[in-house]
Amino acid sequence: MSEPYQYRFILVVRKTRLQELIERFNTWPQARFYLEHNQVDAQDYLDEHDLYQRRIQEAERTLKALGRFQRLERGLLPNYQFSPADIVITIGQDGLVANTLKYLDGQPVIAINPDPGRWDGKLLPFEIGELKGVVTRTLAGRSACKTITFAEAKTNDGQRLLAVNDLFVGPKSHTSARYLLAWNGSQETQSSSGIIISTGFGSTGWFQSILAGALGVAGGEHHPLQGGFAWHECRLQFTVREPFPSRTTGTSLVFGAITPEMPLQLESQMPENGVIFSDGIESDYLTFNSGTVATISLAASQGQLIV
Repeated sequence: MSEPYQYRFILVVRKTRLQELIERFNTWPQARFYLEHNQVDAQDYLDEHDLYQRRIQEAERTLKALGRFQRLERGLLPNYQFSPADIVITIGQDGLVANTLKYLDGQPVIAINPDPGRWDGKLLPFEIGELKGVVTRTLAGRSACKTITFAEAKTNDGQRLLAVNDLFVGPKSHTSARYLLAWNGSQETQSSSGIIISTGFGSTGWFQSILAGALGVAGGEHHPLQGGFAWHECRLQFTVREPFPSRTTGTSLVFGAITPEMPLQLESQMPENGVIFSDGIESDYLTFNSGTVATISLAASQGQLIV
C-alpha cells in the first residue's frame, strides 16, 4: 500500500441528534422549544453537534491531503458501491461501525471516536489526532487488524441478509413466533418471542442481556460465555427467547452454537408479520412468513477493523 492515490478514503458520518430533531420539527427554534418545554438541556444537543461537525472537518482536511476522498452519510450505505481499494473511516458511535462493516467486503475500517468524553467507544480505538498516523500505517501495511465473523440469513425464496452483531428472527410486534427449528440433527416446533443469533462481535451486547436474565431466573452466577467470545471465531450462538412449552411446542433446542458443520434452519409457521432483521435495524428486514425456510450460517465475507 505504498501509493496512496490508488486508494480512496471513504468517510462515513451520521446525523447528530440535533439534525434529527430539526428533521422532525422543521426548524431548530421549534426543536429547542420542544426540548426546553420538557426540561431538557438544549445546549447539550448544540455542543454535541458543533463538536461532531468540527471533527468531520478535521477528518476531511486530513484525508484530502492524503488521497482521493468521498464523504458518505450512513443512510446511503445500502446503495453505495464500494471499491476493493477503498479504506473506510467512520466517525461516530459503536453502532456506526457495525452498520458500516455490514456493507463492506473485507475493506479495512478505521473507527474514530469524535467525543471520548461522551462516548466510551468500545469499537472506537482512535481519536481524531491519530487519524493521519493510522492511515499512513494502513497504507504501508503496518496496522494491526482484527477479523470479524459475520452471520448470514438466506431464505428459500432468494432473500439474504448479513449481520455484524446479531440477527433477530421472530414476530414484527409483541406476539408469539411459531416455527420449526432444526439444528444438530434434531428438530422441534416452537412458540417463542423470537430467536437471537449473535456473532462474536455482538456477543457482549444483546446476547449478554439474555444470559443475565437466564442466570437471574435460574439463580446462577456464572456462565462460560459471560464476556462473550472472540470476534474472529468461526461460530455463532443462537438463543430462543421465552420458549413456551405446550402439547405441540417444545423447549429442548433453545441454546447452541452454529458452526460451518452445524447451521441453523428455521421454517416459519406464521401467516403474517414474521421478520428477520439484523443489528437492531428493524426497517431493513426479510419477510419470514409461512412457506419461508431460513438457513442461518457463517457468512463467507468477513469484516476488518483496524486496531
